[in-house]
Amino acid sequence: MSIIVTDSTCDLPPAQAKSLGIEVIPLTVNMRGKQLLDWQEVDPDAVYEFQKSGGKVTTQPPTTEQFVGMYSSLLEKHDRILSVHISSAISETVQRSREAVAKLGASDRITTLDSKMTCAALAETLFFANEVLKSGGSVSDAVKAVNHVQSNGRFEFSMPTLHYLRQSGRISRGQEIMGNLLNLRPVLNFNQGNLTPVRRVRNDQALANMISRLEDDLGNTPVSVVVAYAGRDVVQLEAMRSAIQRSRLNVVRGRFQLIGAVIGAHAGPGMYGVGATPV
Repeated sequence: MSIIVTDSTCDLPPAQAKSLGIEVIPLTVNMRGKQLLDWQEVDPDAVYEFQKSGGKVTTQPPTTEQFVGMYSSLLEKHDRILSVHISSAISETVQRSREAVAKLGASDRITTLDSKMTCAALAETLFFANEVLKSGGSVSDAVKAVNHVQSNGRFEFSMPTLHYLRQSGRISRGQEIMGNLLNLRPVLNFNQGNLTPVRRVRNDQALANMISRLEDDLGNTPVSVVVAYAGRDVVQLEAMRSAIQRSRLNVVRGRFQLIGAVIGAHAGPGMYGVGATPV
């Protein structure tokens, strides 16, 4: 019997992860002088409100010891563990996982994967891999499912303001000013594990632009679609839902999810993204 372990940057709420039978190890969110476990001790909206008031948020990965504790407990009940995590280009979480596996001498029972993604894209790898395991597939089969999402999924993100990217040091003050003057926003996707700007579009055209790219890339291929948003903004979520429904995408399943505190700490409230993976 095998089980999936991931980290909290997948942004699956604890109840949903539990219902799927997926174990989640939390990253730590540092704000207001406190160290809080992501999704367990702090909700994403609390982080966004703090940022709006001018507060700065930082994050840190799980410790090797946290991984050792979780793996040790799970190995008492499960034969194999597939541990899929946030890109190693963004976080040291994968490194900590591998350190724990080495300490336990359990490389024959624990497979650690660098998803090379995070947030909604990481979550998609989990859904695909979990379906394989639940249907009786092996860990090797589940790894192939993760590879399928990595190779064939299309995920892009943008944000309405450049303020939080500048605050986190991702762009300069000059880049923020120029972007605001021209009303341009970056569209980002995963490149070698980093969220990298691939083009710039007008702020009010970014969502339509991202969906158009998905339509061009995937045509009439049946796809699993995910829409992610940093905040519980009902109006914005409905607008995104409507845009997907009007699109030419052949959606056979879809879902919405929050962008959590860890990614939100760098991109800020209002960040949004769309993704599609052939099924």
